[in-house]
Amino acid sequence: MTQVASTVIINRSMNDKEEKTEAAKSTSTQCDYVFKEPDGKLDANQHFSSLLFSGDLVNTVMELALLLTLTCASLMLPDSKVSVPGSMPLWEVAAFFWTSSIVTRIYNCYLEACYFAFPQHRTQPPSEHKLLKKKDLCGRDVAQLESLVAHDRLSMLSQFAFSLLIYYLVPGYYPAAGGVTDGFVMRIVKLALNHYIMSFGMYWGHRAYHVNPFLWKYLHSVHHWARHPLSRNTYQDHWMENLINHIAGHFSAQILCPLDHGTFWVSHIFRILESLEKHSGISCYLNLAHQTQRWLPFAQMPHHHDWHHEGHKSCNFTFSALGGVWDCIFGTRKQGRADAIGNQATAHDRYLLASKPNNRKSMMDDPSLVMLPSTVFLLLVAFRLHSLGFTLISSSPVA
Repeated sequence: MTQVASTVIINRSMNDKEEKTEAAKSTSTQCDYVFKEPDGKLDANQHFSSLLFSGDLVNTVMELALLLTLTCASLMLPDSKVSVPGSMPLWEVAAFFWTSSIVTRIYNCYLEACYFAFPQHRTQPPSEHKLLKKKDLCGRDVAQLESLVAHDRLSMLSQFAFSLLIYYLVPGYYPAAGGVTDGFVMRIVKLALNHYIMSFGMYWGHRAYHVNPFLWKYLHSVHHWARHPLSRNTYQDHWMENLINHIAGHFSAQILCPLDHGTFWVSHIFRILESLEKHSGISCYLNLAHQTQRWLPFAQMPHHHDWHHEGHKSCNFTFSALGGVWDCIFGTRKQGRADAIGNQATAHDRYLLASKPNNRKSMMDDPSLVMLPSTVFLLLVAFRLHSLGFTLISSSPVA
């Protein structure tokens, strides 16, 4: 699919003498990726992802084949055979998949263009990005980039299979159009509640990824290979983590607080924009989704998640998405570089800047105990789904 060939991809490896010279020039911008272009000709397979599929031709062809097959089946086969009553028709599910894929790529290109065009809005200073080894501009080495190709492929296949599985196993999960009885205000309230439920499930899952050594070593550390994130890093995770995040995120939220047809679309598109933005490396008015929530007192902004990715400073803090209230409630919020980004600092950032740092550990930093909230949350989702008879049609606002 979309490639971003204009960005710096893999820096040339330097010999020992060059490395020592560059290390001595700590204030120089000569080896800073944001100021130089790569030397020599780079083939497409030498650069990493513009987003999910690592610039890999096989992955791109596979994705197109899956989407085209689903689209053809939805248009050529009888609707009564392939569509689920009470849910959106299969052709709209295909359109939903296409839209998500296209919006993700277009917005990724927009955010990366903003990153390179507006260096004054970058969250990390140039001194954080000195390249002394053969790594990409996000801090991953060649072996890690090659590994991500396989994870991206498995993510694509598992996400596609799971999304189709729940379409047929949970009627109404993809809500049908029409029959909306709630007023505008109530629909907004339900949308906000759905997002905070989603954020709760993902907060405790994310925190467990960091606190539990097994989950960190074998799952989440893959995502944190990127120490200097750009939007292309958003879904570059271990494939199993991507699947778990889907279950603990959108799936669980839709089971516990079902959205109608229109807000379901809005929720997923907004979530794509928000996810890309928090990895964008910039924190400013150009982050469209985050600007809609910046007025919230506990808002989570891109500079919070960027600080989280720096890793060596505070990777065990700031886990939230969509509002950030859970970090504030459970004491894991860090202000990051809020003091250097002007009006993007939130009210809670200013409070933290004026307070003494609090790095005390809590009982939930125990590797086993940290799993408890996620376990209870998923059991509640399973109980709710069972009590509904594995259908959301009666809970969905459809006629």
